[in-house]
Amino acid sequence: MTVSAAQVVARIAHLSSSTVVSVKPASQPSLFNDTLNKLSASHPEVNVEHIAQNVDAGSIVAQIGSKDLISLLTIADQQTLTRLVPHLATLIRAPLVISVASFGEHSDIMALRQSGLILVHSSTVEQAHDHALLAARIAAQSKRAVLHFFEEASGEVEEVTDFDLVNFVGNSGSARANGVNGHANGVNGHVNVTEDEDGKTAGDDIEGAVDSAYSQVSELVGHAVEPFKLFGSQDATNVAVVLGSGAEALAASQAGLAVVDIRLVRPAVADRLLSSIPAAAQKIAVLEQSVRRTTRFGPLFVDVAGAFQGSDRSLPKVFVSGTLGSVEAGDVETAGQELISALDAGKHGFVIGSERKLVAKADANTSAGPVSVPKHEQAYNLMLEQVFNERLSVINSPSDETDSHPAALSPEYAFGQVLAQLEKRDELTDAVNEAIRETGHSSELHETLAQWVSSKEDAKKNVSLSNKLASLLESDVSSDALKKIKSLSTHLAFKSRWIVGSDAWAYDAGMGGVHHVIASGRNVNMLIFDSVPYSKRDAIAAHKRKKDIALYAMNYGSVYVASTAVYADYTQVLHALMEADRFEGPSIVLAYVPYKNVDAPALDVLRETKLAVDSGYWPLFRWDPSAEARGTEVFRLDGVRIREQLKQFLDRHNLFTSLANAKPTLSYDLAASQGTGLRDAQRRKAKEAYEKMLGSLDGPPLLVLYASDGGNAEKVAKKLTARAKARGVAARLLAMDDYPVTEELKDEKNVVFLTSTAGQGEPPQNARETYKAMHNKMAPGSLTEETNFTVFAMGDSHYWPRAEDAHYYNKPGKDFDKRLEILGAKRIAPIGLGDDQDADGYQTGYKIWEPLLWKALGVDTIEVKEAEPEPITNEHMKIASNYLRGTIKEGLADTSTGAIAETDGQLTKFHGTYQQYDRDTFEERKAAGLEPAYSFMIRARIPGGVCTPQQWLQLDDVSEKYANKTIKITTRQTIQYHCVLKSNLKAAMQGINKSLLDTIAACGDVNRNVMCSPNPALSELHNDVFEFSKSISEHLLPRMNAYHEIWLDKETDSSKQLLVGGALQDYEPLYGPYYLPRKFKIAIAVPPRNDVDCFAHDIGLIAIADPETKRLLGFNLSVGGGMGVTHSMKATYPRLGDVIGFVTPEQTLDACRTVMLIQRDTGNRANRKQARLKYTIDKVWGGADNFRAEVERRLGYKLAEPKEYHFETNTDQYGWTKDHLGNWHCTLWLENGRVKDEPGNPFRTGLRELAKIHKGNFRFTPNQHIIVSDIKPEDKDKIDAHLKEYKMNNWEHSGLKLSASACVAFPTCGLAMAESERYLPLLVEKVEKIFLANGLAKDEVTMRMAGCPNSCSRAWIAEIAFVGKAPGSYLMLLGGAHNGTRLNKIFRDNVGEEEILAVLEPIIKKYAQERITGETFGDFVIRAGIIAPTTSGAAFYDNVNTESTIPAPVQA
Repeated sequence: MTVSAAQVVARIAHLSSSTVVSVKPASQPSLFNDTLNKLSASHPEVNVEHIAQNVDAGSIVAQIGSKDLISLLTIADQQTLTRLVPHLATLIRAPLVISVASFGEHSDIMALRQSGLILVHSSTVEQAHDHALLAARIAAQSKRAVLHFFEEASGEVEEVTDFDLVNFVGNSGSARANGVNGHANGVNGHVNVTEDEDGKTAGDDIEGAVDSAYSQVSELVGHAVEPFKLFGSQDATNVAVVLGSGAEALAASQAGLAVVDIRLVRPAVADRLLSSIPAAAQKIAVLEQSVRRTTRFGPLFVDVAGAFQGSDRSLPKVFVSGTLGSVEAGDVETAGQELISALDAGKHGFVIGSERKLVAKADANTSAGPVSVPKHEQAYNLMLEQVFNERLSVINSPSDETDSHPAALSPEYAFGQVLAQLEKRDELTDAVNEAIRETGHSSELHETLAQWVSSKEDAKKNVSLSNKLASLLESDVSSDALKKIKSLSTHLAFKSRWIVGSDAWAYDAGMGGVHHVIASGRNVNMLIFDSVPYSKRDAIAAHKRKKDIALYAMNYGSVYVASTAVYADYTQVLHALMEADRFEGPSIVLAYVPYKNVDAPALDVLRETKLAVDSGYWPLFRWDPSAEARGTEVFRLDGVRIREQLKQFLDRHNLFTSLANAKPTLSYDLAASQGTGLRDAQRRKAKEAYEKMLGSLDGPPLLVLYASDGGNAEKVAKKLTARAKARGVAARLLAMDDYPVTEELKDEKNVVFLTSTAGQGEPPQNARETYKAMHNKMAPGSLTEETNFTVFAMGDSHYWPRAEDAHYYNKPGKDFDKRLEILGAKRIAPIGLGDDQDADGYQTGYKIWEPLLWKALGVDTIEVKEAEPEPITNEHMKIASNYLRGTIKEGLADTSTGAIAETDGQLTKFHGTYQQYDRDTFEERKAAGLEPAYSFMIRARIPGGVCTPQQWLQLDDVSEKYANKTIKITTRQTIQYHCVLKSNLKAAMQGINKSLLDTIAACGDVNRNVMCSPNPALSELHNDVFEFSKSISEHLLPRMNAYHEIWLDKETDSSKQLLVGGALQDYEPLYGPYYLPRKFKIAIAVPPRNDVDCFAHDIGLIAIADPETKRLLGFNLSVGGGMGVTHSMKATYPRLGDVIGFVTPEQTLDACRTVMLIQRDTGNRANRKQARLKYTIDKVWGGADNFRAEVERRLGYKLAEPKEYHFETNTDQYGWTKDHLGNWHCTLWLENGRVKDEPGNPFRTGLRELAKIHKGNFRFTPNQHIIVSDIKPEDKDKIDAHLKEYKMNNWEHSGLKLSASACVAFPTCGLAMAESERYLPLLVEKVEKIFLANGLAKDEVTMRMAGCPNSCSRAWIAEIAFVGKAPGSYLMLLGGAHNGTRLNKIFRDNVGEEEILAVLEPIIKKYAQERITGETFGDFVIRAGIIAPTTSGAAFYDNVNTESTIPAPVQA
């Protein structure tokens, strides 16, 4: 197989090293990264750091300071190599390989030949492979740095195997190497190194080590690997000594010419070099490729001359120095002739080949060009520009190419520039003061000079005064002082000066530039990045991280310091930048942007940031010494969760309260230390409970360990434990990861492992540590037959329908069963397999397995007389809740946990809030012994999705104070807040109520937020429809006195009347104490736009206009829509509503109430998966006709026949529209409904400021966008200008992007199986390229993504849809109607991004070529036979073929 030299070098570097540092060129892709990324996937134990070209690589490598092999991969960039020089004294005695792609120009590399580095050169792919092995062997064994420079060529080479490579290098740091404790040929992290009598190590004998390595490499690869190679005859009189490519071809081009190929440059082994040069040589030319050298003779020429002079061998009569230029394959013979001619001429300075082409090739591949800022760091640059505009001055900006000095981007150089500028401004100030003291100037000039002095550092006033003064000086320079001012006029403006630093600045707080800025006391700001991912934090010692700069700077006392992370808190970054600018003195802003490589997805950066901030590894804080004079806090801890943890810690330990008010030397391991204590306490408590239980039971002991994500396996485990106790078994129950399996499993007598299946055959989250421990930490035979076990596994045999995925079915259970046997435990009953596809679901397998367990325990004959307790369901919780009060109030007061009781968690849904936890940080917190990062989602009730600007300002304030500073516009036309801590929950609820909105019935088993078509420009019907949405919402609203008592601290008529036992006397006139079996949803559509997807709801109302008055005539009534599904459970399905009649405005409220009450009375309360109205209609009433009859019976009259209507689309219309009254409305595009500020796109700020000037309303669309509505004609220009200023007029996107929508999913939704909101934009960007390539830029195609089959994004209706099944794996569906009147159908199962793109590309191409005019994508894929239509919800699974082929496009 053909490979490149860079590929083989990168492979060997990765497989032989403990750390690889790869330098990404500024203006082109890295030669190494593709190989490194592929290997990282299979060898994650290797630490790979990707750094930008402008970063000081030497500093980073020096800081790693490993005893294990380190590889640095780069191109021959002058600045990269120059920056190594200050560190070489340290690096040359380190196990380091520096691999440099040179592209034929060696000047910068050869400049390092006297540094002590071992230098090896490769001119072919085979040499690159062999010499990479050689370099790794020398560096690992002798602990000396090797620089291997190679020409980037391609060819075939037989590479050594991974196993042979690792064993050969003998890298002591690689866990893959052979040896004791993971070390090769040594122990305790050291390679065997011997000392001689003089105390010198073997590593000091460099020549010996090199010779030995050459022999060993030759033996490994099976051919001679030599430091010098002679091509041609030993009798040749004409000889060329060459350092570069093409030696062999050059020798063959001329008879009597021999060529010595130099491969080892250092150490200079003179005797070996001379032995390679034919003794008969009379003329020698030394050819090298150091074109940019500053000396007359090349470095290799000097080396060869020195070899002769230090030997008994005399120099030949002709000994000349020349340059080997670029020699093309067809020009070799000509080059040989040129060489012979040069030898005959006997003069220095000749060129063989083309020097110009050689230089051009080197420049093309190594020229730095403009330094590119890593894309994730660009966010801060955008924010600097956004905040400071024309005042911004980034001293060492990568985009500024005016200064070509090699150190132009260094902190020292930049600080020198700042000092020069400040000194010039000081001179300017002195000149202005002198001019003020002079007489004879105009009063206007004199006054302007005085005003400038007083406001020279006032950002607001300085701009206009500087411009005015500059203008006046154009006509008056009558004195030396004024001339001086004019000459310094470029310094009139008050600049915000910033020096931007890379990672390299942060590893040592004493580095010159940083120290000088801190110590100077001058008004200059530094922005310093840290890109070390949290997951790689242990690769660098804690004391070397950037936060040391913060503590170092704060110790000065007169430095502003902020620790920020834009992916965690955008607003905090804004505050920090503005405060740093205002601070009179030096400021340090630390910016955390963690990425493993510069091309890392933003989603990965977000996750790493969250882990770092949540754990306290990277605390968000601001330290402002000037605040004390203003009477405000000097130190502010901005991270919400870590601030909460710190407060709780200090509350429990008042002893340390004083420390919090002193200098902020925080314990970053605070959470972890508390977690250790928590785990110890949990173990003691469990042991005490166990011993107590054993004392009360006489039967055999049984430990039930369960693993469950969704709760089903946990319920089965609890049921099993209860049944065991009823038989006298001493049973106890634990989640797997709560049990110390490695320490205590050997002491257990009987153990049941009961697990569900997650993801691609993975164990649930609360079993992953147990799974790892049993497979990685427990050796075979570590258990005995004294430990009895059995396993029950729960899964779905159809969840992974492809044959190659069948092994995922119940894989965790099967793995536990197999591993326990290997560990030595005794199986007492065969593994039980519960399959959701069986007639009774998992029960089919469970009923077979459980009796075998009782028999094995000897309790199968015991008769259980008492009835087993009935499982607690949502219905029990509701009836026992005292009308939704439960113990919510008590749970809110409990500060020992961030959570509330499980039953209260079900009840709070009715109050409008869900308990959630951060799934991104779950594993990390669990490992630290902490509970999940619990928080709450709050959903408001906003009928019709309309709010006033004043209400929006209040809602925005709630987000800023109590949530994550974002607001989610939902697909039900309301808003959601995320990440509200329990301690802030009540205040947030009260804040929402302050806006005259509430959260009652926004969730729960009640009628939820009523939707209506939001676009007032469609017709005169809109206002009528909107009023109806409010009326329906109020009509079906639960009474919920509990809400007012708990959240608003209000007395109610119920709270004044206590019944026996302390319960309150309450009632629900509409719902009763049980409420509804499941949630209930109503939507109103105004044809021709079906933007609410009216058929997807329990009730859909289709507004019908009076043909004469154009006002509301009534509604067509649709019933039975619903989206929720359970994967692979065909008893569940999405369903669109059936239109059963027409109702007048007077009949509408009664009709809606009647439909809801039939659902209340006849819906399935035994099985929540069958409890929605769609199943009530199909399975209780036997279809829509019978249901209609029951509605009519209860109403007491017949429903009229439906009126005609027509829907065209279910998308939004963006931009400006004008209504029938002459008012304007503007629909803003908002990606997935997330109102947030981000660098370069301050949407949330813009919306907040818009609310201060807008006189109309805001309307939320069902597609998660916002309409700025009811704008008077005279206000349109003002609003339009505001939208442009804040970049909110961003609706010029492709039709695909405008029509895409996603639910929240990870990290907060507990039901999510895969990413949705965070991933869909990335997928849309890639699919969009296919649409654009086929000329479909403006074609609207609805594309929706849901993180789970509940499908809050209504994905089951989309033309293209993706429904999450596991992380990175989706159900792919096609064929939904563009107007929301037809469900889609499953097209592919378990697809990832690669397959998605591969499947869509030919379909989109076919659509572009073969569609009929006006034909939508959903209709086309059905007509083209790509997928079958879904005719009804019950037929959703009919004609599904996930292996179908895609018909090829018809050839033109």
